[in-house]
Amino acid sequence: MTEAASKILKEALRLDEAERAKIAGELLSSLEDTDEQVHESWAREIQRRAAEARVSGAAEDEWRLVLNEIERETLSR
Repeated sequence: MTEAASKILKEALRLDEAERAKIAGELLSSLEDTDEQVHESWAREIQRRAAEARVSGAAEDEWRLVLNEIERETLSR
């Protein structure tokens, strides 16, 4: 934790419980926004990769090889 963050924390801990709860809620809320941004970024990346796979066609061949291998392993049990 940086010196600035430590100072803020020390000052925040001097506040009454209701004020600390408000601050904690705001901080947690700001992290949830970050999580949403991360999810949105991953969704865009997945869409990009899926579009690329549809165009290339090579992934379909690889998928069929993997599926065949899974079927062989499953049926041999």
